[in-house]
Amino acid sequence: MDTTSLRGTEAPVALRLNDKAPGFTARSTAGEVSLSSYHGRWLLFFSHPADFTSVCTSEFIALSRAQEKFGRLNCDLLGLSVDSLYSHVAWLRDIERSFGVKVTFPLIEDSSMVIARAYGMLDASSENSGTVRATYVIDPDGFIRAIVWYPMNVGRSVEELLRLVEALQTSQRECALTPEGWHPGDALVEPAAVSMEDAAQAADGQSWYYRERRA
Repeated sequence: MDTTSLRGTEAPVALRLNDKAPGFTARSTAGEVSLSSYHGRWLLFFSHPADFTSVCTSEFIALSRAQEKFGRLNCDLLGLSVDSLYSHVAWLRDIERSFGVKVTFPLIEDSSMVIARAYGMLDASSENSGTVRATYVIDPDGFIRAIVWYPMNVGRSVEELLRLVEALQTSQRECALTPEGWHPGDALVEPAAVSMEDAAQAADGQSWYYRERRA
């Protein structure tokens, strides 16, 4: 694993929205992968606590089944855990054999926990090296646009992650906001007016701070 860009990262860090995602090169079930190779595409980068566990298996099955949907959003999938590459390969082969689902997106080996620490994926209160269910949506320029954490005992919602990626893309493309529960095709909302002049431009009967707009 090339950890040049992660030198000096000894403890979990607190990455924030719009931070540049820490670069890395590592071994994976699809060969060597680098964060830089995803430049120009969206990336859903996520960690899981351990191979051969029930909740993680359910997530990988769901993500694999949704991979084509993410692909239509120009979004790749990239997983990580601190288990060895050999464990990853054995687990993914067993998923295919037991459930008929072939996992084709890369799963990174991070036995040294260098990447997990750089992304703050290790729970400081944990009694072992298992990573939390951390998910980072990274944009085509390599910036973190969303961070979602689940505890080890609760599985993620793949449908919500799909919605999240599409909401981020739509909001950026349309220069608008996505309200609660937004789904593709729903109305967007304009940014709230920030001056008296802007507020005065609202149509009669329309709220100056909540103005809908069709995408």
